[in-house]
Amino acid sequence: MRLVASDIDGTILRRDGRITERTVQALHACEAAGVELVFVTGRPARWLTPLSEQLGHAGRVICSNGALVYDLETMSVVSSEAIRRETMLEVRGIIQGLFPETAFAAETPAEFVMETAFAEPRHRSLLEQVRHGDLAELVPGDDVVKFMAKIEGITADEYLRVVAPHVSHLVSITHSAVDLTMLEMAPLGVNKAVTLAEYAHALGIAPADVVAFGDMPNDVEMLAWAGEGYAMSSGHPEALAATELHAPGIEDDGVAQVLERKLASASRSPRSGTLAR
Repeated sequence: MRLVASDIDGTILRRDGRITERTVQALHACEAAGVELVFVTGRPARWLTPLSEQLGHAGRVICSNGALVYDLETMSVVSSEAIRRETMLEVRGIIQGLFPETAFAAETPAEFVMETAFAEPRHRSLLEQVRHGDLAELVPGDDVVKFMAKIEGITADEYLRVVAPHVSHLVSITHSAVDLTMLEMAPLGVNKAVTLAEYAHALGIAPADVVAFGDMPNDVEMLAWAGEGYAMSSGHPEALAATELHAPGIEDDGVAQVLERKLASASRSPRSGTLAR
């Protein structure tokens, strides 16, 4: 174990917005043992405060399902991959043809913009905080790192099943939200695993030495790529099916349990400088 790559929401961050002290201590123990730590999330860079405030993490974070890498120490974008504006509008048209009631939003490295209908009645305050209107006017350039489509009345799994065959030649598509039906789209060929693989390679770390944790469909490729990919037992069926390794659920500090076990095993290993699998 030379690199720990963890999703955030539903994996280490609970629904109450907290990372438990046990999980914080386990992650810090990994760093103290010389293990690299990177977080791989669907969140945009502007939503990383739980890492800095609760964990004190100041390293790099793979955001927007792999489309952007952000440095928390310098508070700056390290790299990004974007969907071309023309492609975004084409995908929007295809989805509207399938589900006319769909509302759309987009993340760029600089901001979040949305169609007015994207704000649910309970979240109408968003309209005072972000630019909203016609996406064709709100997004003038080729800088969208995450494109979102939201609907009501069906499940996210069903929404993805219908939409994906029509747009998967244009964008990478997945979903990860627990309490709403929203599709998340990244540039074609980009996902958590692709960017994590590049990150690990730059550190000289092989996939076999990576331990990854995740809980939702947007984690599937990462869990399959890592030498040890752990799906949270509290996670989505697709995540659980992606790997034979299952960690206890987030309510049982599953990430901490696995890391504690591996660190304890390493301390008993006769091989110095290497954390035992």
